[in-house]
Amino acid sequence: MYRYEYVSVTGEGIAATKFKEHRELIDRRAAQGWRYVGWVPAHIGTGGEIVQIDLIFEKEVDETI
Repeated sequence: MYRYEYVSVTGEGIAATKFKEHRELIDRRAAQGWRYVGWVPAHIGTGGEIVQIDLIFEKEVDETI
């Protein structure tokens, strides 16, 4: 069985939103045993730009506990 965690990342900028902290978050979670599996848009601005994303991580858990 897998456990999932979602980490929100908010972009910076106006017309072209930029995400800066995603690499550090992925590296930090990987060091804790999590595997990065993807992302989904969590908030889309009025101009269609992605303002916030959720990074998705998974970790295998022991079902016997």
